[in-house]
Amino acid sequence: MDSSELYGNILRKGSFLCVGLDTDPGKIPACISMRHSDAPMLAFNKAIIDATAPYAVAYKPNTAFYEAEGASGWQQLEETVRYIREKYPDIFIIADAKRGDIGNTADRYARAFFETMDFDAVTLAPYMGSDSIRPFLKHQGKWGIVLAMTSNKSAEELETLDVCGTPQDGQPMPLYERVIRDTVNNVDSEFGSSRERLMFVVGATRPEKLSEIRRYCPDHFFLVPGVGAQGGSLTEVARHGLNSRCGLLVNSSRGIIYASSGEDFADAAASAAAEMAAQMRTILAG
Repeated sequence: MDSSELYGNILRKGSFLCVGLDTDPGKIPACISMRHSDAPMLAFNKAIIDATAPYAVAYKPNTAFYEAEGASGWQQLEETVRYIREKYPDIFIIADAKRGDIGNTADRYARAFFETMDFDAVTLAPYMGSDSIRPFLKHQGKWGIVLAMTSNKSAEELETLDVCGTPQDGQPMPLYERVIRDTVNNVDSEFGSSRERLMFVVGATRPEKLSEIRRYCPDHFFLVPGVGAQGGSLTEVARHGLNSRCGLLVNSSRGIIYASSGEDFADAAASAAAEMAAQMRTILAG
């Protein structure tokens, strides 16, 4: 999926909502666990997806929740992706895997997520440099989503530290800015426009930083976690982060998929997603 297709879906739905499928077996409602004891995560995901698909343009399974369940969990993740592909082919699917290796290992990770499992994008940790990102960008129509300024409190231990500037300007800058600038420059020089291959994770808990980042990264999409359970404001994120083609995928996980623990869990998820999408529609119209 390219950026024009993604933007077209945003306009059509009036939403830039990404639903995080952080499916914890311990939080799956009993009505699902008892009826689908062989694959409760898959059954829960299907119900959540069917309920929220009218409002979401993206889904983001966090692979850790599935890996923790061993082979069964991984199979349920694969089947979740297959279900979305077959029933909602216009929806963007992100593997929240935070991979960050190099060489043949990175190549294999890219093949696993893009070829074997057919995700559209993978979240990537840039600590080992461009060698940990480049293999994911070789796959046409697929995206690398690079961690830049995340929403967790301890991000300030590293991400906001001042480091030496890029060779182009030499001025000290926060590490997250150096990551963004270097990654964009490296990708643009090797693959052409990075706007079609690269997104950045920018947390909702520091919305004012979005305005700063937009000054040197005006055209890329940002994946924005932290709205809802972590306290980020959708209005503030949009005010600081929107660009002329929206440029945002705002993720909500727990606030939607665990909106209820009862038999009405799917209806509650639909209501929570619809409420966020209504706010987004107003923002896009304004």
